[in-house]
Amino acid sequence: MKILALNWNDLKNPYAGGAEVHLEELLRRLVGFGHEVTLFCSGYKDCRSEETVEGVKIIRRGNRYNFNLIAPFHLRKIVKNNLFNILVEDINKIPFYTPLYLNLKTLVVIPHLFATTVFQEINFVLGSYIYLAEKPLMFFYRGKKFNVISESTAADIAARGVPREDITVIHCGIDRQRYAFDASVGKYERPTVLYLGRIKKYKSIQHLIRAFKIVKETLPEARLMIVGAGDYLPQLQVLADSLGLKDEVEFPGFVATEDKVERMRRAHVAVLPSLKEGWGLTNIEANSVGTTVVAADVPGLKDSVRDGQTGFLYEYGQIDRLAEKLLLILTNEQLRRQLEKQALEWAETFNWDRAAKKFEKVLFEVLETEK
Repeated sequence: MKILALNWNDLKNPYAGGAEVHLEELLRRLVGFGHEVTLFCSGYKDCRSEETVEGVKIIRRGNRYNFNLIAPFHLRKIVKNNLFNILVEDINKIPFYTPLYLNLKTLVVIPHLFATTVFQEINFVLGSYIYLAEKPLMFFYRGKKFNVISESTAADIAARGVPREDITVIHCGIDRQRYAFDASVGKYERPTVLYLGRIKKYKSIQHLIRAFKIVKETLPEARLMIVGAGDYLPQLQVLADSLGLKDEVEFPGFVATEDKVERMRRAHVAVLPSLKEGWGLTNIEANSVGTTVVAADVPGLKDSVRDGQTGFLYEYGQIDRLAEKLLLILTNEQLRRQLEKQALEWAETFNWDRAAKKFEKVLFEVLETEK
């Protein structure tokens, strides 16, 4: 196959996240299976306009502010000059509505849709723009096949009108070499809670800081690490200071992969308190290195955590319940070790090679069935 993929960012983009990890893990393996893959995405400061990374040809145009506006012009040109068999359109922000201007068999990949969640993150005007841009998605993509990464997202888009038979679910994999369990690495001496990811308002890290304040009342020696970069960081630092936690909450910012993995291995529990996710890849990464997790019981996250087995879920926004789950893990070593053992077993079931094979099969089905 000759595959054209479309996404807002590529993995080298400073704004890349889980959606980019998911797509490019699959694309690189499709190259390994013998397919020709081109990824079209937005540019960023000092980027190369074109390059090949691990066999995937990457074409960058525009920037994160205008990419959806300039994409149709460039896409028509790219498609005209190449005989692509299929388009993989990754919708994790504003849809590109390619059926309006491209005559190409298409698989629509949706990590998750924002819906009203977007208003938790940005101002009303821009939020309304994104919200309204999502609304006609199912109409313009009618007849297309959809691929999602969790049962929650499948239920979401089915409720919006996509026939369930047109939706396939393929879970994310895990990079086993990078996120490998190492029995020789022990936990930190102090009970340590870890958040690792982008620092965005909808991630609800403010809930974790408030819950940690409660944890400290019972467990004074506990500490919290909030690892990552993002525009909501200053507000979190002010909150920690106002709660008297300035010296108890560490904000190291963006860290190298080796540092990230070490922190994951050594933390006693990793937390993802987000309002909504497509899957919760960080949960599986933590499980894969032997760390249990606590996450909000919301779409996506409830798919990546087995409540009471690989970690705990709590009702989103219930800060007392979050603190309760954290204390349960931090004060009961036997329970924590049992959760870690089951978490490792759960993580073993996720594999990028298997995911890519399933994804390839779906692409062939689209080629055979779409008119």
